[in-house]
Amino acid sequence: MKLNHLSFPSADTAATARFFEQYLGFTIAGTWEQSYILKRPGFDVVIDHARDDVPAWPKAFHAGFELPSLEAVRALYERFKADGVQMETGIFNNGRGSRFFCRAPGGVMFELNTRTDAAPQYQGTFDN
Repeated sequence: MKLNHLSFPSADTAATARFFEQYLGFTIAGTWEQSYILKRPGFDVVIDHARDDVPAWPKAFHAGFELPSLEAVRALYERFKADGVQMETGIFNNGRGSRFFCRAPGGVMFELNTRTDAAPQYQGTFDN
């Protein structure tokens, strides 16, 4: 089995789709009504229009994306801050690598991380 797609509701689907396109390297593949289909090689995201209100996400719910290096994490963090993205944390290392958390338009939280600087006891625990 492989992960086919993730679906996120958003009250502002256009802004959420632009976030995925601008910062996370997705391509907008199509729309219907006010929803969007976004693609990356082997992985899709659907941004569904929340018809009633802004979704209430559980506090810790998030999706994580791995970057190739600590320098890439730092660069994206600075870009997000400069562009006014809602930051939830600064960059920190919890032993499993460096990361930060932010929120996309529509409220979904994301973790952007790298495992290149993970502590030695975790180095062999990740699939490449």
